[in-house]
Amino acid sequence: MEQRAVGSSGLVVSALSVGTLHWGADTDEHEARDLLEVYLDAGGTTLDTTAGIGVGEEVLGRLLGEVVPREQVRLVAKAGVDGELASPRVDVSRGRLMAALDRTLRRLDTDHVDLWLVQAWSPHVPLEETLSALAWAQSTGRARYTGVSNYSGWQTARAATLAPDLVATSVEWSLVARGPEREVAPAAASLGLGVLAWGPLGRGVLTGKYRGGTPADSRAAAAHLSGFVAPHLTSRARRVVDGLVTAADGLGCAPQELALAWLLGRDVVASAVTGPRTAAQLRGSLGGLDVVVPDEIVAVLDEVSAG
Repeated sequence: MEQRAVGSSGLVVSALSVGTLHWGADTDEHEARDLLEVYLDAGGTTLDTTAGIGVGEEVLGRLLGEVVPREQVRLVAKAGVDGELASPRVDVSRGRLMAALDRTLRRLDTDHVDLWLVQAWSPHVPLEETLSALAWAQSTGRARYTGVSNYSGWQTARAATLAPDLVATSVEWSLVARGPEREVAPAAASLGLGVLAWGPLGRGVLTGKYRGGTPADSRAAAAHLSGFVAPHLTSRARRVVDGLVTAADGLGCAPQELALAWLLGRDVVASAVTGPRTAAQLRGSLGGLDVVVPDEIVAVLDEVSAG
C-alpha cells in the first residue's frame, strides 16, 4: 500500500486508513481482529480512533501488541466530541481536551499517538485555548503531530496561522460530499497541510448498495446509524451513484474502488479514512488502491457530482 506524506510534514500515513469508531459495537472484537489482520497484510499502517464515542479505542488497545507491534502502526486520535454519533456534544476547552487525550492513551496502552486532532470548531471556546492543548500534547510527547478536524476553510487558515506546527486537517470528502474543494482543500494546499478524508464512500452510499432499497444489514437500516447515512440518500446522490456505477462497469472495477481511486487522485489528500464494519468490506475497497482512473472518467465523475 502506498505511504504518503501528510502535507509538507515528515509524518507518513497509508493511502487508506481504517477507522475504529464502531469497533466493539457494530464490529465485535473477533471481527475487528480479522479486519486489522487483513489491513496489515495489505500494507496498511494507519488506524484512526475517536475519543468520547463508542469503545473502539479499548478494542484497538487490546489488539495492539497482540496483532501488531505498536511501533509498526500510526495512530490518529481525536478529541473534542462526546456522546452519541447522532447527537454529539462539542467541548474543545483545554482541560477537556487534555483529559480526553490522557484517557485515549490509557485505552490504547501507549505513551503517544502519532497524530492528534481537535475534532470540531466551537464558538464558545477561544481558538487560542483549544490550540494550547495541541501545543501541550506535542511538548509533553503525548502527540508527535497535531491538526484539526471538521474545520471550514477560514477556520483551518486561522488555526494554522496561530499554530504553525499543525500538519493536517480531516474533513468529509467524497463524490457526494465535495464541499472541501471550495475552501478547505485550497487552504490546506497553501498552508502545507495534508487532508485526511473521512467518509470517502459517502457513508456507504457510494458502494451502490442502496440503489434498490435499504438492505437489512446496512447502516441505514440500523436505528442508531440511519441518521448518519440519511444526508446522502438524496436524488442528487442517486444520480452520482448511477454515474459512478456506469463508469466502474466500464473500467471493470467495483463502485467503491473507483470512488476511492477518484478521491486519492486529489493531490492534497494524504489518506482516505474508511470505516469498514467487516474484513470482507475492507477487502472490497482495497482494490481501489490499484485502479488507474483515465482523465476522461475523472472529468465525467467531476461533472456528475458537481453542485
